Amino acid sequence: MTTRDGALFLLVAVLLAGTGILQGWNTALTILNMGLVSAIMALGVNLQWGIAGLFNIGVMGFVALGGLAAVLVAMPPTTEAWAAGGRQVLIGLALGAATIVAAVLAWNRLPRRWHLWGTVGVVVAGFVIYRQVMPGGMAAVEAVNPAGTGYLGGLGLPVILAWPAGGLLAAGAAWIIGKTALGLRADYLAIATLGIAEIIIAVLKNEDWLSRGVKNVIGIPRPVPYEIDLQADPAFVARAEGLGLDPVVASSLWVKIAYTGLFAVVLIALLWLAQAALNAPWGRMMRAIRDNEVAAEAMGKDVKGRHLQIFILGSAVCGLAGAMMTTLDGQLTPGTYQPLRFTFLIWVMVIVGGSGNNFGAVLGGFLIWWLWVEVEPIGAWLLSAISAPLPDGSLLQERLLAGAPHMRYLTMGLILILVLRFAPRGLIPER
Repeated sequence: MTTRDGALFLLVAVLLAGTGILQGWNTALTILNMGLVSAIMALGVNLQWGIAGLFNIGVMGFVALGGLAAVLVAMPPTTEAWAAGGRQVLIGLALGAATIVAAVLAWNRLPRRWHLWGTVGVVVAGFVIYRQVMPGGMAAVEAVNPAGTGYLGGLGLPVILAWPAGGLLAAGAAWIIGKTALGLRADYLAIATLGIAEIIIAVLKNEDWLSRGVKNVIGIPRPVPYEIDLQADPAFVARAEGLGLDPVVASSLWVKIAYTGLFAVVLIALLWLAQAALNAPWGRMMRAIRDNEVAAEAMGKDVKGRHLQIFILGSAVCGLAGAMMTTLDGQLTPGTYQPLRFTFLIWVMVIVGGSGNNFGAVLGGFLIWWLWVEVEPIGAWLLSAISAPLPDGSLLQERLLAGAPHMRYLTMGLILILVLRFAPRGLIPER
């Protein structure tokens, strides 16, 4: 890192410190924690785009799969639902997987003149059998206390295990997607990944037996203490009062600081691994493939295989970040996964920070997230100051004040335009 790079990170630290002083340290730590998660997402996208040139705009889908992993790993199983239809659901899922495997085998093994009709026959027969089994199990599961559960639940394991599980779940989905979509040209790959991400979100919203759909899963366990437990601990209360802090405020700060420590360890480890890979022969090979696929392939490099490899790695990082974010929120809310937040904003972080530079992606994650949160209150203050001389209740004043929530969209677009104009390689460009 250069002195200029350090100054940019220092600027972000100053912004966070200023937020703590002016708005409270609870707010500053909340922004910092989501900034750490956003930086990890940006690091995953930078692996795919900055290093390999893969235009993936389905980031939202992999983040959502990480969130699902938090539910499947950490939530306790719903025993009544398992007794009502769990076995039938498992049989249905096994039949669906067997149908896919049989269809692939039929396509590859049957004589050429028969493989099309044979594959179609296998798919149709498998779908008919699947439909005879799966819907009944799903309905039985969803009928068990739908207001409170109505789903199978998870394994009841420590929630920290959900983070690598989220990466593995996203990596598995990326392998399936990559095997079919990575042969497409850049623009078609973007369309395909966006469509697949929407399919994943649609499944999470509608399959109540899996994720409770739009009813949401709440109460996901934490890897850190609960505030109420800290407030009931006499030793903690005594330490807080000794520092001149209210125990309620101190408990909230302590929980956020604990999350900060966990997230920082994950980010530093991933950043170190990404830098080691980037500076290794593998990283130089990936950049060579990105810059000229034809030349790299002529030199004997397996371009499609390497693309699949880094697509899986980047998606796994996004899935890991998705599991961390759901753990921080304490709930899975499929309705909140929107492309604007979980794809477009992550891409802005990578572009502004510096595509192809891991430190740039991390910087973009912190800076853009701070702006995303703070621009709206700053915009409201600015518009209030501008409209103050106007008569109270005037149409222009009302329109100006009503426009404050839209300031963040205007600001993101303006920042993107300015960076592309004056620093097209980002604030910390690839070297």
